[in-house]
Amino acid sequence: MRIGLDAMGTDRAPVEEVCGALECRPFLDAGDKIVLVGDEAAIRKHLDQADGWREFIEVRPTTQHIRMGDAPVEAVRTMLDSSIVVMAQMHRDGLVDACVSAGNTGACVAAAQMYLRRLRGVHRPGIAVLTPTFHGPVTICDVGANVNCRPQHLHQYGVMASIYARTVTGVQSPRVGLLSVGEEDAKGNDLVKRTRELLRDDPNVNFIGNVEGRDLFRGACEVVVCDGFVGNVVLKLIEGMGASVIRGVLAELTAANPAHALEIKQAARTIVTKYDFNEYGGAPLLGVGGICIICHGASDHRGIMNALRVAKDLVKRQVNQQIVQQLSAGAEGANA
Repeated sequence: MRIGLDAMGTDRAPVEEVCGALECRPFLDAGDKIVLVGDEAAIRKHLDQADGWREFIEVRPTTQHIRMGDAPVEAVRTMLDSSIVVMAQMHRDGLVDACVSAGNTGACVAAAQMYLRRLRGVHRPGIAVLTPTFHGPVTICDVGANVNCRPQHLHQYGVMASIYARTVTGVQSPRVGLLSVGEEDAKGNDLVKRTRELLRDDPNVNFIGNVEGRDLFRGACEVVVCDGFVGNVVLKLIEGMGASVIRGVLAELTAANPAHALEIKQAARTIVTKYDFNEYGGAPLLGVGGICIICHGASDHRGIMNALRVAKDLVKRQVNQQIVQQLSAGAEGANA
């Protein structure tokens, strides 16, 4: 298996990408390769400090780099030798089996849709993020790929995210909740109400009904469905609030028990590590004709390593084939 890695994506590129690629060696099988795509000189500057990397790492040089502030679609169309575009082309041409990037999210989505196209039966791809909670990880889809959704798009997010959650968490029949402003059937806008009917009538989805934002951390379900606008706001709120809550609790506990400050800080570090997004790697863009993992720009080497691990696992477990089969079965059932 060959996995392409955009070496120019993170805030500290290519350091975190190179370190992450080096650290993924233990879970690679014989013959597996990580292909680092980007500025060759910058990549080799860090690679050459390690031993034995040529056995499982290759470098594909590029001369351009799509930055976070670049307009995604225009950049993908004009910067044809950028790491994101070249990697998508390599995936299209079968030179890699999956691709991973912590770069411009919009550009990653645009490149994937332009070069990998959509899976058969998929209307719009969606980004699925695993959010850590004390009740286990919750998959939220979509968190930014599609901000103008139709009911059939959200229905398919429920199908695809269920398959993804089952694959990565081992929950055989993940409960699916539709994010709304109330649990009652009558609550929500027209999009939510129409989506609810589609999810309710799909026997292949373990739909439990509407859920509210607070239910994400109550163990109400394993999958939350929403449009990309709402999902992105929820994701950024979780990121910011989580860090603020931990800092606030740490400050209060330290002030109340100064003699145990060291133990308190060690416990806080354990909690932060356990629920750190880097532990889950990146988020797959579900619904495209390939495996495309999008990482946080602030990802460190652990996040990159775990994203590569997730990419390998999704290819191995044939997640895309499962999505096509289930959507096809659903379409046949609707037409019967």
